[in-house]
Parts: sequence; C-alpha cells; structure tokens
Amino acid sequence: MRPSGRAPDEMRSLSLLRGFSKHAEGSCLVKFGDTHVLCTASLETRAPHWLRDTGKGWVTAEYGMLPRSTHSRMDREAARGKQSGRTQEIQRLIGRSLRAIMELEGLGERQIRIDCDVLQADGGTRTAAISGGFVALVDCLRYMRDAGLIETLPIREPVAAVSCGLYKGNPVLDLDYDEDSAAETDANFVLTASGGIVEIQGTAEEAPFSEEQFLRLMRLARIGCDRIISEQKRVLGLK
Repeated sequence: MRPSGRAPDEMRSLSLLRGFSKHAEGSCLVKFGDTHVLCTASLETRAPHWLRDTGKGWVTAEYGMLPRSTHSRMDREAARGKQSGRTQEIQRLIGRSLRAIMELEGLGERQIRIDCDVLQADGGTRTAAISGGFVALVDCLRYMRDAGLIETLPIREPVAAVSCGLYKGNPVLDLDYDEDSAAETDANFVLTASGGIVEIQGTAEEAPFSEEQFLRLMRLARIGCDRIISEQKRVLGLK
C-alpha cells in the first residue's frame, strides 16, 4: 500500500491553471497534488549573444523554491550568494526539455525565459515545472503570434514529465515526498506526445535495479505523461 492509498499507476490530482500571472506573456499554476509550481514565460527581444545573426531564438529556464515551500524554512539562494548544484541541474533540465520540442528558427532572434517558482513542495517539483512550463510557453508564443511577431507557433508537439520509482519493491507512478524519500529507486521521465524520449534520470538509492524493473517504470511513465499531455491539450485547446 502506498502512503497516499493510490494504486501503483495512479497519479496525484492534476491541475493546470492558465493565465495565473497578470503581467507575464504566458503563465501556468501547475499542481501535482500538494506540489504547486508557478511557471511564467517572459519574452525578451534579444537572443543570447552566441546566436547573434543566426536567425535563431532560444528558450531557457530558471528554477527556485520559496523559503516556506518545504516543512521548514530555507534561505533564499540570493541571500546565500549562489545557486545550489541541484537548482542549476533542474533549471537546465527544464530548458532542455522545452527546447527539444521547439523550432527555434521560428522565434527569430528572441529569447523566452521560463521562470519556475515552487510555492509548495511535496515531491516532483521538476516534473511539474516542465509540464506547467510547456503551457506557459504555448501562451507566450500565442501572444507573439497575436502581436504579429511570428506567423505560426514553432512547436513540434507537447512535452510532459513525471516521476516513477520503486517503493518497497513495487513500481509506482508520480512519487510524493513520503515515497520519494524512502524509494529504493527514483526516476524522472520527460516524454513527448508522440512517445519520444527527451530525457530520463534514474538513480538506484540502494541496490541496483534491473532492466525489467526499468521497463516497468517506463510503462508507468508513459501512462502518466499521456495523462498530463491530455490535460495540457484540453486547457490549451490543442488537437
């Protein structure tokens, strides 16, 4: 039995609320159960300097956790004077995941910055950020289209992410904190609507896991990402 009472292939409640932020070109408040992340997409008129005169744009991401997003208060990283290795790794993952489904030439020499701020954490903050970040990105691109900056949305297909793991020897989908902190293996899967693999992060916390166990986790991840993508399409009105 999982601590939450969920079935092995059952996700937490999922919510994607578009337009949460008044000022951002695109925004989404994403909730995976008790994990809540605010994703905003901001349009910048210049691409990074290394893309100058290439005609290509860029999508990048920043990630952070509010001081009381967890059980006890943490210091803001700005107060410490530097980002942790974990923060840098997560925001690079978010950026890679969103760039993977973009036609960057279609942006022109512009940049979209996805800010992912964790309001409340209960496991799976990076997967929620990727899934909500996609919604914010699409709405930013729609803003650009409506403003006449681009003609079509330069997106190949939706992308989503979900965590899976081995909890008490059993493969389970969408780990919350209680499971993640006790899992023998945990993994994050970033998958596209067509089933393409963008990235997989998997770690054995105790004994190594087998290929068969990995394939069972992969099957669960497909179930989870299919559900998330279905909800992304519904809230965005995509076919």
